[in-house]
Amino acid sequence: MLRSRFVIAVLLFFIACSSQNKKKGPVSVSHSAISDEALLDSVQKQTIKYFTEGAEPISGMARERFHTDNDYPEKDKNIITSGGAGFGVMNLIIAIERKFISREEGLQRLEKIVHFLETADRFHGTWPHWWNGETGKTKPFRKKDEGADLVETSYMLQGLLCVRQYFKDGNEKEKSLAQRIDKLWKEVEFDWFRNGTNVLYWHWSPNYEWQMNFPVRGYNECLIMYVLAASSPTHGVPAEVYHEGWAEKGKIKFPHTALGYQLELRYQGNPPNGAPLFWSQYSYLGLDPRGLKDKYTDYWKENTNQTLINYKWCVNNPKKYKGYGENNWGLTASYSNKFYAAHAPDSTNDLGVITPTAALSSFPYTPKESMAALKHWYYDMNDKLWGPYGFYDAFSETENWYPVKYLAIDQGPIPVMIENHRSGLLWKLFMSSPEIKEGLKKLGFESPALNK
Repeated sequence: MLRSRFVIAVLLFFIACSSQNKKKGPVSVSHSAISDEALLDSVQKQTIKYFTEGAEPISGMARERFHTDNDYPEKDKNIITSGGAGFGVMNLIIAIERKFISREEGLQRLEKIVHFLETADRFHGTWPHWWNGETGKTKPFRKKDEGADLVETSYMLQGLLCVRQYFKDGNEKEKSLAQRIDKLWKEVEFDWFRNGTNVLYWHWSPNYEWQMNFPVRGYNECLIMYVLAASSPTHGVPAEVYHEGWAEKGKIKFPHTALGYQLELRYQGNPPNGAPLFWSQYSYLGLDPRGLKDKYTDYWKENTNQTLINYKWCVNNPKKYKGYGENNWGLTASYSNKFYAAHAPDSTNDLGVITPTAALSSFPYTPKESMAALKHWYYDMNDKLWGPYGFYDAFSETENWYPVKYLAIDQGPIPVMIENHRSGLLWKLFMSSPEIKEGLKKLGFESPALNK
């Protein structure tokens, strides 16, 4: 399946969001024309509120999901997510830089988050997918997935290393926070997750050990996990774990053309026209794809072409869905009119659902196309799509379906990738980490950032 950790959680979403398909009234707003820069400011500022005003108050962490209508289950309001919160800490850096919040407020929020990460459940230094934000106890993602989640932990670490680099030369409180983050980073036992082999396993459970049995192979959203594992100064893995495990001894190399665009990699599940767009986004919130190459592909070209394939599919609109076009595109994993789905540009996985994070988090790759979508949603569809934390998660004009719901892991990449398009801030911070430079070199990567 295209998005394994979410596909296996569909049942949980059914239970937690039992009345998802009810149509509620979104916040009614109107927007006057403003400059493109002011528009980007507005979208970033509103979306970041998910990670400030919408954060779970005890932990300071991002809630897994948030519904602004009255079907939000009260018992789930304290469920927080490690991966989505990792994207959230990157959002807090942007909020400071853009002066949406003060530096002191940002520092206080990050101190609360780091304290939670220091004291909440961990397994071999690694965090679970979900916790109860009030207690720090693991909330099982499903029965056997109630321990370590190395992929979600990697998303958190990607964000924390950006925070470490941002504050490492600051005042005493800021330096102290950077040192605490450094300790957390060094405690993650990447080598444990080899399970005695040359591949990394996604999960480990204190009760079920390796029974989830999910070795991470082939191209998907998990490249950042292997980069971090190779870069760890305390629990690093050798290069053959990357080349034999992730790259399957070269089988990851699979040149092919989709909708006129060249792709070089074998995508997990062999989708005909590339994967949901989160594959070109999650690992690259901090990992700078500009000029990033190894013996398998040029990642800037790969990600750009994957995005253009997604765009062209929506413009061509072979399934004749209402609203698809040059200013209304973007297929990725999100809420769906079919509950939860990994939307992708092919006849099976295109369900007529547009997910704003798909196009908005593609700004570095497709700035013109992403801006066209942003303006259409902001000016023309605002009464249906715009809420207290920016654009809602997904919609379908064909089904007249406009749920007033958010997911942390979809909201988080939007401000980050817009910022990387505007200033490269998060890319610069992450790539300034000396361990990351050494890890990338160990794996045989090239990047202009390695020479800085």
